[in-house]
Amino acid sequence: MTNAELPLIRIESLSKQYKMGGETVHALDEVSLTVRHGDFVAIIGPSGSGKSTLMNVVGCLDTASSGSYWLDGEEVSRLRENKLAEIRNRKIGFIFQGFNLLSKLTAYENVELPLIYRGVPPKQRREQVMEALRKVGLEDRVNHRPVELSGGQQQRVAIARALAGNPPMLLADEPTGALDTKTGKEVMGLIRELNEAGHTIVLITHDLEISKQAKRVVRIQDGRLSEEEGRTA
Repeated sequence: MTNAELPLIRIESLSKQYKMGGETVHALDEVSLTVRHGDFVAIIGPSGSGKSTLMNVVGCLDTASSGSYWLDGEEVSRLRENKLAEIRNRKIGFIFQGFNLLSKLTAYENVELPLIYRGVPPKQRREQVMEALRKVGLEDRVNHRPVELSGGQQQRVAIARALAGNPPMLLADEPTGALDTKTGKEVMGLIRELNEAGHTIVLITHDLEISKQAKRVVRIQDGRLSEEEGRTA
């Protein structure tokens, strides 16, 4: 099988324990999950459900206590931090609730930054940055800094930054949490369009209405997963 034929994400019997006050907390309890290329999966759960822990493991920001995690054909469960950082940079585009844009940089420079870290040559960087900004409808805002953009435009820049370099997965953490209802709907519409264009999206949320935008809904409660029906069209 080629990597394209394999699941993008394959998690098997994955657990994560923490020590708190002398007690062992099971943040993730024998979790298994498969996400295929082109999928759109929402992981929903309340505070304390294990949702953030699962996001950190899926995003290679943390490692599990036991079990296995394959990302794009590569076993990443036991990698050291420097290797995980390389994986994050090459294979995951992050979309954060708080945008996480650098205030002194323009929209163009914010989108360009991860490509610089990746060692992409200047000409290729420019092509990829402009393509990403075009996809989110901000090619006319390349020289604007975050303070000169609305909240919705800032999140679009953050989405463009995640798209730059075309990583296999977009990982969105409460992407509408800092936006008003109307702007949130516009951003979710954009995320759906990106999925329909072929991008694989894993979305973390506590909002049932937001989760319904996904093709698949996976609920997490007490560190365990159960799958529910997502949208049909």
